[in-house]
Amino acid sequence: MISFQNVTVKYPYGNLALNDVSFEIADNEFVYLVGPSGAGKTTILRLLLREVMPASGRVIVDNEEISSNKYHTLSTLRQKIGIVFQDFRVLNDKNVYENVALGMRIKGYPASEIKNQVVESLELTGISDKIFMFPAQLSAGELQRVAIARAVVGDRSIILADEPTGNLDPKTTWDVMKIFKKLEKNKTIIFATHNTDIVNSMQRRVIVVKNGAIVKDQRKGGYEL
Repeated sequence: MISFQNVTVKYPYGNLALNDVSFEIADNEFVYLVGPSGAGKTTILRLLLREVMPASGRVIVDNEEISSNKYHTLSTLRQKIGIVFQDFRVLNDKNVYENVALGMRIKGYPASEIKNQVVESLELTGISDKIFMFPAQLSAGELQRVAIARAVVGDRSIILADEPTGNLDPKTTWDVMKIFKKLEKNKTIIFATHNTDIVNSMQRRVIVVKNGAIVKDQRKGGYEL
């Protein structure tokens, strides 16, 4: 369970990034986070990663208040969370297998477990045939599949997707969305996007953010600003 309770975030000069935001997201729920640029969507994601801290309010993940000054298990929190960015953020000097495996290696997983999870994630994302290729050899869609595979491995239960289809053509976008539909069976997914067609076609929960506040929260909603 993810819970935001009256969360306010201030920019350095006092302006509000988020203003008294409250919502809850259940385990294995798929939620679209929509709104204009600068509305506060990315701030919500950064709060979940504890990259920013609220001026007031509470952020709770799995019954732990991660916004508390007494919270000191950041590594445990980030082990739960996989991130997919618009710009892929893969390492150009490592092949597909190495990119996907890197986080698990850093965390000290056994080699056999790393291999099993990496192979499984590449099969899920449809790029198992690209396993030893390097980023320069891949299309934008394939690079995003690498990023999704990397976000999934390591027993992550939460996936944060920040405009993950922003650099993709329409056909590739829908191919990537099929992967996210598979993931929602056993992951909590928060998907920030400007893509009207995706939101309207998939009919999942939609949280609309404007000027740092939630203006709409609708089950099976559409893209409305």
